[in-house]
Amino acid sequence: MRLLKNVQREITPLTLEDSFLVFDRKKKIFDYPIHFHPEYEFNFIRNGKGIKRFVGDSFEEIDAVELVLVGPNLHHGWLSDESLDENAHEITIQFHDSLFHQGLLDKKIMKPIKNMLERSSYGILFSKEISLKLYDSISSLSEFQGMDYFIKFLSILQDLATSEGQTLLSNYAVDRPNFENNKRLELVYEYINDHFKDKIKLDDVSSLVNMSNVSFNRFIKSRTGKTFIEYLNDIRISHASMKLIEGDHRISEIAFECGFNNIANFNRVFKKIKNCTPTEFKEEFSGIKRIL
Repeated sequence: MRLLKNVQREITPLTLEDSFLVFDRKKKIFDYPIHFHPEYEFNFIRNGKGIKRFVGDSFEEIDAVELVLVGPNLHHGWLSDESLDENAHEITIQFHDSLFHQGLLDKKIMKPIKNMLERSSYGILFSKEISLKLYDSISSLSEFQGMDYFIKFLSILQDLATSEGQTLLSNYAVDRPNFENNKRLELVYEYINDHFKDKIKLDDVSSLVNMSNVSFNRFIKSRTGKTFIEYLNDIRISHASMKLIEGDHRISEIAFECGFNNIANFNRVFKKIKNCTPTEFKEEFSGIKRIL
């Protein structure tokens, strides 16, 4: 399938301190490239008949209503060949694969949710009945605050995990390594997240993990498929994306706050990573509810 030759790794706006990311938007066209990321993702679409769904090796035209859970690193995308007759309502929820500690998942009470998360490595399509039943809960999720937000989300997970009519979409589960789990890379990631506003030198990061510059460059390339500068820019653009979504700051302010010394370079790097300009990204995700 030609579309799958250019599968991209998406850098989501979620940071290590965030729990969930909720997008809520109306769209007439679905054209975001097929991609993958280490976070779990729920995608609910209403009035979406005619949109094509790609999950793993599954390729189908969706019905008017659907709810899908995609596991970490399984490639996926929703595409439409042309503008829809009416706006589709799309709600996307992303959350870290570390949100639930293994010790918690091993408890009896969590067994249905644990099993569902494990099955999500193939992609899960939920029944139309449960999708419509949970529509109000899903669409109102971001109206809650603090722990109430988490409890509401947990309730939705339980309802989905115990629902009937679940369908696995892909014939295979993708086993891409989640490179954030590497201890040295995690140390680098945390350092960059703490200092992304500053000028970060290769010498500083190399010494952090007791490597020479040459060895560190080989290490980062082998673990991420990216050069150090590309990896650094990925993290900076992730922070910039969150600021574009949540705040009313000028794009030039965000660029400098995220470690870019000029707006032209920021725009160039942002478009390379996100396939759109910062302005287009802000407009596309203008319907976002909350990151918690």
